Order: sequence, then structure tokens, then C-alpha cells
Amino acid sequence: MKLLNSYVQMFKREFEGYNLQSLFRDLLAGLTVTAVALPLALAFGVSCGASAAAGLVTAIIAGIVISLFSGASFQISGPTGAMSAVLVTIIMKFKLEGVFVVTFMAGILLLLAAVFKLGRLVSMIPRPVITGFTSGIAIIIALGQIDNFFGTTSVGENAISKLLSYGELGFKPNLFSVLLGLIVVAVMIVWPKKWNAKVPSSLIGIIVATIVCVIFDLDVPTVGQIPKTLFLEDRLTLASVEWSRLGEYISPAISIAALAMIESLLCGASASRMKNEEFDANKELIAQGIGNMLIPLFGGVPATAAIARTSVAIKSGCQTRLCGIFHAFGLLAAMFALGPIMAKLPLSALAGVLMVTAWRMNEWDEIKYIFSHKLYGAIGKFLITMASTVVFDLTVAIVIGIVYSVFVFIYRCYKLDFEVNETDNETLITPCGSIFFLNCGKLESTVEKYISAYKTLTIDLKLVNVIDTSSCEYLLELTETNACVVITGAEGSVQKMLEQTGVVCGGTLEEETKTVTI
Repeated sequence: MKLLNSYVQMFKREFEGYNLQSLFRDLLAGLTVTAVALPLALAFGVSCGASAAAGLVTAIIAGIVISLFSGASFQISGPTGAMSAVLVTIIMKFKLEGVFVVTFMAGILLLLAAVFKLGRLVSMIPRPVITGFTSGIAIIIALGQIDNFFGTTSVGENAISKLLSYGELGFKPNLFSVLLGLIVVAVMIVWPKKWNAKVPSSLIGIIVATIVCVIFDLDVPTVGQIPKTLFLEDRLTLASVEWSRLGEYISPAISIAALAMIESLLCGASASRMKNEEFDANKELIAQGIGNMLIPLFGGVPATAAIARTSVAIKSGCQTRLCGIFHAFGLLAAMFALGPIMAKLPLSALAGVLMVTAWRMNEWDEIKYIFSHKLYGAIGKFLITMASTVVFDLTVAIVIGIVYSVFVFIYRCYKLDFEVNETDNETLITPCGSIFFLNCGKLESTVEKYISAYKTLTIDLKLVNVIDTSSCEYLLELTETNACVVITGAEGSVQKMLEQTGVVCGGTLEEETKTVTI
């Protein structure tokens, strides 16, 4: 009931003052997004190993359901390049029927993530790791489109193995396929950006390539028949579930749920700044969960929020979540009205769209920044995550990237500098950094160097932001020496740790100077 009331309040705020002018702006923005989403839905449906129809159904159901329950007014969801790249391997292993089950399970996991408010975990992933993951996905998409772009055939369980299979099978491109793919790439490159906001270059490129294909009757693989129904022949049913394999579905379900969470929440955070509107991560996870549980029942593939379509919606004047719903109905109309035309679309033309999309997916400004500024830690995170994404899978790559980031952080914390000031009767040692079990030995060796030579040894902790129990125990051990050891400058969490570990018990704590004399 509390959740229902929160949705009611959110809708009231969103539609306050809504009128016919607002409705018209939502409608125009929705139709603009339809033009952008149509070629992408077809391309991503084919690229993941499903079908163009599956991509369309995914975009339609996601556009209606996820938009309705979304955590903001601007999120546009559907099939994405990143999800398609992850699905390729899953479809090869479990077939399309298995993907439907995995998608449904991922939807359940997303709902559980919302219940336990796990959306905040996304903010803990380092930026270079996200950038590396995105670039890795872009490489997988590009490699996965070689067959469609060149009209060739390969075999293998992933993009790398398929690429290597050309050594045995041979690589004999269909020149007509290559020509049509290059036409799309050329159109998308030269199409003016100011026009792209109204008429997407991908749509124009596909139209031009299809016209050339039809006029010259080129012998190239095409999309094939587009069913005029939302309930595809291949979809999730109780009879299609291989119950004995449910245990095997857990790992890919986690991968899909993790990707949906990362993409959707990052998209929401970015778009909320564009529109200057609040974004509720918990509600977004609920929307993604419900959507991905329903989509396989219609024969679609997993969906996430898409930053490209979301940004187009905002720039086109999106007012409310009706924009996403209108975009879905626009796709539905296209599915029924343009089915025979879409059936003739060359696969190489869709591959051309994905090749350019893969290039543009890379966060080139971020990549240029970390390399030009020689941020070696960030460069390492980026390269390791990118390589792991290509070689392994999403979840493994993210874990490897985070673990590497932790080691980099620990290494930097390990560095402990000292400033030493000596007088006739006293030595002042000022550590700078964090003092914990890995670098406490540096503190010990520095103290031992001076403790026997002077009557008083002062350790100033004003530049120490963290200290652990191991280091505090060492400070207690200093009470066994004959020297007068003074600890000063401890503040905040450092002072609290000294008190908790009993360092102050052997001496006096002077509140004004925060000094402990042992």
C-alpha cells in the first residue's frame, strides 16, 4: 500500500498542470523516439541471435510497461547493444527458449534488488570500470556483426571463438553485403547532427541501403517475415521450460539482472541531470523487474533503459512518461503497417548500424582524459575491465574491475610519508596518510630509529585520516619503553579508534590539545 501511494503521489506531481499542449509535445517526442528506436530494435533483435520481430516486441512491451512504472518521466527502455552482446553467448548455450526463462528470472532478481534497495551499489563501481565495460561491449558487438556485415559464416560460442573459426572455414565476403553495409556506415557518418535530432541517420541509412538492394535485386540475406502479432510463436510457456536446467540458468540470470541494473540506473542518473528532474532508482528497478518478467511471455528479449533513446526523448520535448508509451505504440503501428517492407531489410544494413553504434558507444572523452593525463590507475582499470568483458562475461568483468580497483586503492593507502623534526630533547614525527596493518611496519621502523636517542618522542596524527586496531596495538606497546611518548593531533575517527582500543587508558587525554601522553 505504501508503494502504491508513492506511485500515486509521483503521478500527481508529474501530471500537475498537464494540458493538450503537453500531450501534443509528448506525442511528437514519442514519434521522434520511434524513428530512432525502430532500426535499433530490429538490429539488436537480430544481433543477439533472436529475430527482428523479437527486438520489436521487446521495444513495444518495454515502452509500455517499463515507462508506466519507471522511476522518472523520461526513461525509454528497450533492447540495447550491451544486452545483445551478453545474450549472444546465452542463446548459443540455452537456445531462445532458455533465454526466455533466464529473462523472467532476471526480472525477479531486479524486483528483489528493489526490495533490498541495492540500486545504490551501482554508484560504488569506479568510473573507469564502467568505461572499460562499455568499450568491451562495443568490441563484442562489432565482432558479432562480422558475419552479417560481410555475408560470411562462422561458428563458436562467443565472439572470439567465432572470429578464430574463419581460419578453418575461410573468409569469403559477399561483396553486395559489404556494399550495403558501407552505404549505411557512410550515411550515418556524413548525416548532419542537426538533422539527426529529427530524422535519425540510422533510419535513413537503412532506407537507402534497402532501396539499392531492391532496385538491383541483390542476393543478400534479409530480415525475413515480420509477424503481425505481439505474441510471437517462440515465447515463454510452461511447456517450453526445461525444469531440470533451472540451476544452470542462475548465472546468466544474474548477468542480465546486473546489466539491466547498471544500464538503467546509470541512464537514469545521467538523464535526470539533463532534464533537471528527480530519479527514483528503487522504482526504476521495480519497472525493469516487471517489464523483464512480462517481455518473455510475448517472445521478447531482455530490456534495459537506453541512454540514446532517452536523450532523444528529452531533447525532443518529453513532458511525461506518456512519451515512452507513445513511442511504443508508434513501433506497434510500424510493425503492422510496415511489416512487408521491413522483411526486405538487408542484414548487412542492420550490421552497419550496429558497427557505427558500437564505435559511438565508447566514452571517447573519458578515454582521452585518462590517457592524456596519464592516470595509470584508471588506465589499468579501463584496460583490464575491457579485456575481461571480451574474454569472459559481464559479471566476471565487473568483479575483476572492482577487485583490481580495490588493490589499486590499497596500494595507494600503503604509501605512508613522514615528516620528522628534531630538537635537542624531542623528536616530532608526523605521519601523512592512512596507518593500517599493511604499512604499520613503516611507522614502527621510523619510531625505533628515534625513540632511544631522545627524551621525548611526539607522534602527531593530524595528517592521518584512518588508523586500524593493529596500529593502535603497536602504540600501546610503546608503553614498555623508557621514553616519554606523546600522541597528539588525533581527531574524528582516529581519536575515536584510539579511545576504543584503550590507547588513552595508559595516560591522560587533554581535550583542548587532543594529546595523549603514554
